[in-house]
Amino acid sequence: MAPSYRAAGELLHSINKQIDPQRLVGVVGLEIHAQINSKTKLFSGSPVGFSAPPNSLVSFFDASLPGTLPVLNKRCVEAAVMTGLALKCTINKKSFFDRKHYFYADLPAGFQITQQRQPIAVDGALLYSLLGGKKRNQVIQKTVRIKQIQLEQDSGKSLHDDLRSQTFIDLNRAGVGLMELVMEPDMSCGEEAAAAVRELQLILQALGTCQGNMSEGQMRVDANVSVHEPGEPLGVRAEVKNINSIRYLAKAIDFEIQRQIDILQRGGVVLKETRAYDSKSGETISMRDKEGLQDYRFMPEPNLPPLIVYTDNTSLPPGIDVRQAVVVEAIRKRLPELPGVKRDRLVRSYGILPEHSFTLVNEDGLVEYFEEVLKATMKEPRKVIGWVTNDLLGHLKEQNIPVSQSPISPPALAELLELQETGQISSSVAKQVFQEMWRSPGKAAQQLIQEKDLGLVADTNQLHSICQKVVDSHPHEVDAIRNGNKKVLNKLMGLVQKETKGRADPVLVRAILQDKTS
Repeated sequence: MAPSYRAAGELLHSINKQIDPQRLVGVVGLEIHAQINSKTKLFSGSPVGFSAPPNSLVSFFDASLPGTLPVLNKRCVEAAVMTGLALKCTINKKSFFDRKHYFYADLPAGFQITQQRQPIAVDGALLYSLLGGKKRNQVIQKTVRIKQIQLEQDSGKSLHDDLRSQTFIDLNRAGVGLMELVMEPDMSCGEEAAAAVRELQLILQALGTCQGNMSEGQMRVDANVSVHEPGEPLGVRAEVKNINSIRYLAKAIDFEIQRQIDILQRGGVVLKETRAYDSKSGETISMRDKEGLQDYRFMPEPNLPPLIVYTDNTSLPPGIDVRQAVVVEAIRKRLPELPGVKRDRLVRSYGILPEHSFTLVNEDGLVEYFEEVLKATMKEPRKVIGWVTNDLLGHLKEQNIPVSQSPISPPALAELLELQETGQISSSVAKQVFQEMWRSPGKAAQQLIQEKDLGLVADTNQLHSICQKVVDSHPHEVDAIRNGNKKVLNKLMGLVQKETKGRADPVLVRAILQDKTS
């Protein structure tokens, strides 16, 4: 055991031994690094791009060549302000940049420019929801406090070649603008943390301030996890670093909570440390002792003046070009409809279930698709929602394609639903036609119905003949119906539909069968 770990153990043993392990609960706080959606980096004119050739997007400043100076990207500041407003933060009219020192090979300057003394936004709140209850259809609303949002540079990337025992450095990512969002320890488990991060991801995507693609490193999460007895001071926390998947985040947190509980149940000591999550084993792994503020040797950034933002145009000093200034109220006016508001509107306007509103909002472009279908059909929203969230979304997931690439457009689906609504095709035929439309993009529902002869059987004599055949061949069922078991009639209806390949009008079939079995 390293001396720092031993010292931590001696210091904390007297606290830990007083804990009742049976009453322990988890406490979770998050630090989220969101890559700002900008064409250029935070302090240089280098372009931002994923998977570009190594070291092809690097300016002299990004490589920390002597004599180069930072030039602040206005777009990044506006993105941070917009994000702060969406999260109900106070926007600091004056904030400061600082140097945070640490020595990694992919940080050529030996420090990161960040905001430590006074960040751009503070004291916000993220409202998020969970689906709970036995059927997972009860909306449970939660809030996590946002301590601060700060602007900072990203580091480069180290690429390790274990075969040749070499490490390569790619500085394409060095200097890319980040928003670090620090959440207070207001969550208690992996599910809550995952729901909060997913809500934040949706908000950032709606704002356009971060694309939120975690697989490309556009959002990376550090989880601070501890356990304690309710009502008692918080326990010793471990930080699980750089989690790049919402699913892995939930698993990492739940594992870490249980790991700490197990340690305390055995009479052990939880150490303050930095850990990593191994997705293959499903476990967190110790990396190093946790740094403290003193380790980073923060100092004011000498090459950047205080960052000033203005409340509105009337607060601009004389001589300041409004095009060069960051004006809070102008940004507030550009705020779009946020995910929580959109879900409430969908439930209120269309009478759909809350869980359906979550499905619609969680899939990029699905709300717009749903509302376009509704505009072109008389079918009730509660009937349309099943087609969109089950049939359409199921096919999209199966082929792993986004809503924007659906082979069935909203007007095409609306036409199909209108044919069913007006009684020109049965529900089973509508499902068949949907499959055909998916396989034959561009072909309209009406065209496919004619080509495959899927319209309702219009010949009443033919339907009477088919129904009579079914009645004659199922005497036991007919007797059951005549003895009062009306549910058996559904079986006979199914047999008629089988004979007609789903093309019989169910209302007419029921009437004919009721007459023949009375």
